Formats: sequence, C-alpha cells, structure tokens
Amino acid sequence: MLEIKTLIDEIQEEAKRAEFPLDEPIYQKAGAEPTQPILYAGNLESQLCVFGRDLGKDEVANRQPLYGAAGSLVRKGLYRTLFNSEARDKTELEKVLDQVLLTNTVPYKPPGNKAYSTAVKQRFRPYIERFLVCHWQGDRIITLGNDAFDWFSPYAPKGTLKEFFQRGDRYSSSQPITLCATDSQGNLHQRPITLLPLPHPSPLNQRYYAQFPQLLQQRLNAIFQ
Repeated sequence: MLEIKTLIDEIQEEAKRAEFPLDEPIYQKAGAEPTQPILYAGNLESQLCVFGRDLGKDEVANRQPLYGAAGSLVRKGLYRTLFNSEARDKTELEKVLDQVLLTNTVPYKPPGNKAYSTAVKQRFRPYIERFLVCHWQGDRIITLGNDAFDWFSPYAPKGTLKEFFQRGDRYSSSQPITLCATDSQGNLHQRPITLLPLPHPSPLNQRYYAQFPQLLQQRLNAIFQ
C-alpha cells in the first residue's frame, strides 16, 4: 500500500503545482481537501476495471468514484452478476468492490457537469497510466461514455479507436490496446488490455439510458460467468 500512497501523494503535489478547474464549493460542503485526489475504489487485484470520466458531487461526498446515480447503476449490475440477487441498499453494494476496480480519467471534480479539457487530462495522464499499469493487476476495462473511451486513443495505432467507435457493434465487441507507463524511476512498463466500451449511464443519454442495464449485463456475463 505504500507505493499506491506514494502515487496518490504525487498526484496531489501535481494538483498543487498549478491551478486547474476544481468545484471547490462541492469539496467544501463535503469537508474534503480539493487537491486530495479520489483515485479509485475497489480491488487492485481484480481482473476488471470500470473507467469513467470524472467525479460528481456524490463521489466527492463519499470519497469514491462511481458512487452517484450513474455509478449505482454500474454497482447494481455488478452485484446482480456476482451474487445473483438484488442489493438492498448502497452499503450492500459495497461488496462488489472486492471484485472490481473503479477509477476515472481525472481523479477530481470539475465545476458543474463539464468534462475536463484535454490539457487537464494530459496533465494527469502519466499518473493514471502508472496506476493502471503498475498498480492494478487486471486486463479488462469497461469504459463509460465517449470521453472515457477516447482517453485510450494514444495506446492504439492512430485512428483505430475512432474507427472502432463508428461500428454498430461497438457496445458488444472489444478492442485490444497496449497501455504504457513510465514509473518514478523512469522505467517503461507495458501491459496488454482489452477495452469493452459502454455508453455513459446518464439519464441525459436518452438514446442509451434505457438500454444500459442490459448492455452492462452482457459485458459482465462474458467476464464473470
């Protein structure tokens, strides 16, 4: 755990180095330090990672990625698959964290509901790379929404992910990539990963919101059953 704490400390140092958009009122309401990253929840030894865009107010309040309405849909689907029953409450949903890792493109909450700029994502990319390659032990990533999927574009030949995303079967097919990261000593590490994209489970995503539970279930069945 010392190593992951070191990475979290380095992320906070980077956040303090120069200003970037932070939803400070939400952090203040939650009694949380805005520059303290909320990097992940779950098990670093799990085979599956669920990768979202960034934090919301519920995530800040509870110090966990994917805790709010959209995240609860993901957690409920995981619980249903893993335990073949419905969770009674959010406390019971916590059981899924033994078998999944939850994280985001940036471990902070932007003001409002706007995605972080490419510049902010690039600024924190080396840390997210190192987290996924050097700390997490799995090899399958479910991405939630376009921003989360696009984050992985640098790890495939140019245009590969864009071409994949134009396919009609993108939410049932998979895309292999090779994640790369440089550790704190400057050593390069690589890991083959399979991306399993899904639409973002937001009520604002009218095209796919109703379909999301079934699409998620199909992904999870292929992984856990």
